[in-house]
Amino acid sequence: MAILKVARLGHPVIRQTAVPLTVSEIQSPEIQLLLDNMIETMREYEGVGLAAPQIHVSKQIAVIEVNENPRYPNMPKVPLVILINPRISSRSKKLVEDWEGCLSIPDMRGVVPRNDSLVCEALDRTGKPLKLEADGFFARVIQHEWDHLQGNVYLDRMTHLKTLSHLSEFARYWANSHDHDES
Repeated sequence: MAILKVARLGHPVIRQTAVPLTVSEIQSPEIQLLLDNMIETMREYEGVGLAAPQIHVSKQIAVIEVNENPRYPNMPKVPLVILINPRISSRSKKLVEDWEGCLSIPDMRGVVPRNDSLVCEALDRTGKPLKLEADGFFARVIQHEWDHLQGNVYLDRMTHLKTLSHLSEFARYWANSHDHDES
């Protein structure tokens, strides 16, 4: 296995719509190795999710795991999930604003509105269909990674850029604040 280089905002792969995979492609040794490398890369960089475009591969693949992550210390655990060709089939109408960061936009955080809950349908690493119901932080991460597969980043979802902060300033001024409004 290998730790892969993370593409940063500005690289064209970040803004491309990723290509779906067939079941035979999913089951190939190349994609299976890619999945293992994506998991290792996500863990190495302390991410809670990673989409294939973030490692320079324009394919509809995302991996998600939350397990005592130092970047998101108070978030509930989410066991390792692999989503291939994901589709969000329903979303709650309720939007919740919360902070997000991204491995492709290092050292930054911003407040992003996201649907509070959703249903996601995808294929797993064997090519079998799976259906997930997610809420809270798990739903937020799914939407964040799904956006990457559509060529979008969290900055595109921010309603304004007033909360966009470098990580050191986020830790100093915002991390313990429940107020997202600068007015």
